[in-house]
Amino acid sequence: MKRKLISAIALSAVVGAGIVWFLTGPVHVDRTALQKLAPGDIKNGEQVFYAGGCASCHAAPNATGDAKLVLSGGHELKTDFGTFIAPNISPSQAGLKDWTLAEFADAMLEGVGREGEHLYPSFPYTSYARMKMQDVADLYAFMKTLPASDEASKPHDLSFPFNVRRGLGLWKMLYLDNAPVVALNEPDVQLKRGQYLVEAMGHCGECHTPRTMLGGLDKSQWLAGALSAEVDSRGQRGIVPNITDGEGGISSWSASDIAYGLESGFTPDFDSMGGAMTDVIANTSKLEPADREAIAAYLKAIPAHKNGYVSK
Repeated sequence: MKRKLISAIALSAVVGAGIVWFLTGPVHVDRTALQKLAPGDIKNGEQVFYAGGCASCHAAPNATGDAKLVLSGGHELKTDFGTFIAPNISPSQAGLKDWTLAEFADAMLEGVGREGEHLYPSFPYTSYARMKMQDVADLYAFMKTLPASDEASKPHDLSFPFNVRRGLGLWKMLYLDNAPVVALNEPDVQLKRGQYLVEAMGHCGECHTPRTMLGGLDKSQWLAGALSAEVDSRGQRGIVPNITDGEGGISSWSASDIAYGLESGFTPDFDSMGGAMTDVIANTSKLEPADREAIAAYLKAIPAHKNGYVSK
């Protein structure tokens, strides 16, 4: 009887492990849908590139000017989970040269690498998942025109259990969702565009929204501000501001103030936006004026929250 019980428990464990393995498997983008896309539009792809802030993480540390278009990687993001290092995504053998559009779309929309491995959400695919496939194809076309770098990508420095990628399959079940974050009330064309830029391409929530203990976004506090996920050399984190109209946020900013700030880097008081926003402004300043205005309209339309961070 005891032997039968042990066998039953062992069988249940094996079945349970198999179910978990199945549920945590990679999901791929619909290949048929990809085949129906128009050829990549390089001009639009350039705008997607700047809206997505690709160079902010994937250019070499301290790169400036045209050197920021050489996406050799190397930027280190030090967090409580370990250190994530941005890879080379230039069109070289060390980067994306041999990647197909399907493989690129898998990474952008599903967080899946070429070998079927789950990518870490330090790459903000949880936001990019809301992107239109055509914009992904356009971005792919533009990135193929950028300078190549042979710099080898460096591995992330993570400890157990965070170095077990398969577990990300369960994490994705909780936090990977391509549905809009905010339910807007009868949005017009401008508001819809602003939502797309902020929630998808711009991935603003990845920094400006508090996170749960598991590292996912707390969408009930969307854009309410947060402690930075990045830890500095002293083991401390900076504060990412509230960009809603709630207490401690940007209620005193008009939509015009926001649009101008995204172009110039200046606040309504003519102070400069510093820190990580310096890189953000370098990107948003290259967008069409209508897109900066759309972002501003969205930020003034979303629910207001008081500060979502706790000072330490």
